[in-house]
This record gives sequence, structure tokens and C-alpha cells, in this order.
Amino acid sequence: MAKCAICEKAAHFGNAVSHSHRRSNKMWKANVKSVKVKVNDSANKKMYVCTSCLKSGLVERA
Repeated sequence: MAKCAICEKAAHFGNAVSHSHRRSNKMWKANVKSVKVKVNDSANKKMYVCTSCLKSGLVERA
């Protein structure tokens, strides 16, 4: 679910490194919102869109 419908941005993985340099798994999720979007001038569709796509104007809200 945490995947942008516009730019396909999704979660990515890496290591959390503590002060003593012990490593554990960490996951960063995309900041994805559920938004009603205008599609084809008449229909409105609910999609998951990341906030960077919303801010840059790639999507027009309904």
C-alpha cells in the first residue's frame, strides 16, 4: 500500500546503526496520502500519492 501511484516511490531498506555501531534492520516508508484525484476531466479516482508529487503539482486534487 505504501507506494505512490504517480512516481512509484515505495519503502526502501537499510541499517540502523547505534552509537556502539551495532546494526539492525530499518525500513523507510514513503510519505503517501490517500487523495481524490481528477482523471479525464469528469471522473474522480481515489489514489495513493506521495507528498512530493502533490507539492510539485503532478496531480490535481478533486
